[in-house]
Amino acid sequence: MLEVSNLNAWYDESHVLHGMDFTVGEGEVVTLLGRNGAGKTTTLKSIMGLVPNRKGSVRYRGQEFISARPDVIGRAGLGFCPEERGIFASLTVHENLLLPPIVAPGGLTIAEIHDLFPNLQERARSPGTKLSGGEQQMLAIARILRTGAKLLLLDEPTEGLAPVIVQQIGRMIAEIKRRGFTVLLVEQNFRFVSQLADRHYVVEQGRIADMITAEALPGKMDDLHRRLGV
Repeated sequence: MLEVSNLNAWYDESHVLHGMDFTVGEGEVVTLLGRNGAGKTTTLKSIMGLVPNRKGSVRYRGQEFISARPDVIGRAGLGFCPEERGIFASLTVHENLLLPPIVAPGGLTIAEIHDLFPNLQERARSPGTKLSGGEQQMLAIARILRTGAKLLLLDEPTEGLAPVIVQQIGRMIAEIKRRGFTVLLVEQNFRFVSQLADRHYVVEQGRIADMITAEALPGKMDDLHRRLGV
């Protein structure tokens, strides 16, 4: 579904990604693991065209997007949920949900979103930034699910959230996977992603250092703890 090959990216003169190579298969949950500054978030932003100085190849469903604008990439079916969530303060929860355009059939209806996130139905008339951090994260993800995007790029979705909300986010990711969505996930909470992902890519200094399947994970724990510093 997604093929990233020899992806390089720069912020001004700073060379951040040094030839990232990885794939994400349809229906998978795949993580990018690594220490702070390894290049994980930059990878997501480069896939979405939000880092203008980038080279290499980003192919989605066989189509090359390395030179495409972010709006073109989004309309092709990739949805990006940044760490800062991007909730519009002047809009209600319901208005935030309706704001992004439908890009493809197969997105969740408002009723399905409310079933998945009951809090959003209860807070439908509340301003978006009056929500708790967990509710804002739910809204940011739900907004993508409505559009019909089939590949979700999630950047640190559990950052700063209470354990009970982290569990709810985990159940949500498992459910959308069951419904056929694909997820590329950057996450510091390794315990959280270890129970969700099909495969893990370890990122070091802007490169893929290792790929670990869910089946191989138990035998790699000591090495991962060393690499991640956890």
